[in-house]
Amino acid sequence: MRSRYPWRDPMAGPLHDATIGVGPALRKAREHRGLTLDEAARDTKLRTDLLAALEDESFDALLGDVYVRAALRTYAQYLGLSPDKVAAAYARHAEDPEPPAPPQKAGRIEQAMAATRIRDNQKFLLIAAITLLLILLAVGLLARDNGTPPPAAIPTTAASPIPADRSIDAILVAQRDASATVTVDGAPETFRMTEGEERAFSATDDLTIELADGGSVQVILNGRDLGAPGEPGQTWTKTFTYDTGTSPSPRA
Repeated sequence: MRSRYPWRDPMAGPLHDATIGVGPALRKAREHRGLTLDEAARDTKLRTDLLAALEDESFDALLGDVYVRAALRTYAQYLGLSPDKVAAAYARHAEDPEPPAPPQKAGRIEQAMAATRIRDNQKFLLIAAITLLLILLAVGLLARDNGTPPPAAIPTTAASPIPADRSIDAILVAQRDASATVTVDGAPETFRMTEGEERAFSATDDLTIELADGGSVQVILNGRDLGAPGEPGQTWTKTFTYDTGTSPSPRA
């Protein structure tokens, strides 16, 4: 029989019904490779408690949906699983609507009241339809008497659509104490971060990240994990812009 979770490691056992399968598959893959959470955290630059939360599927304890998707991709790739299939399995779970409450059986009084409302609604709809028909007939007669109006002018050009979800989203995760300046749409903010601290930013047009120590902060941009993008002890600066119809692209 075909597996319900085709992206899982073939050595993994059956999944518990209470989970979506992402966490157990990550844990099985790590244990199969003889790795501890501390070793995985050291290699992926993700904190140990965050990796444990992914394996336990405690997604509500993490910093939002964007961070969860990026962290799942990083961890899955590190363990040799398919990042796309792991992310897709989580996305199906995150987008599943809650099941509706089961309908309650109506008593005789409720059934009689419902039948009365249906009859009243039918009468109202019939009256409304007749009224609308009379109005349309009257408007048609007036329009025929007054002649045909001139056609409306149709504009030859249309405004370029702007994506509704236009944004540049960034998450900074301090690997150790660090200093950073983030400029969101021209508004700069300078701050200090302690080890393990996380900060999120969202811009519309451009976002600039300046790190005093390029190897001290992990950067996640629009769900894409850039890791610690600079060299330890060296200043790192990058500006990210959003061009209509394209993905955010870095600009030095």
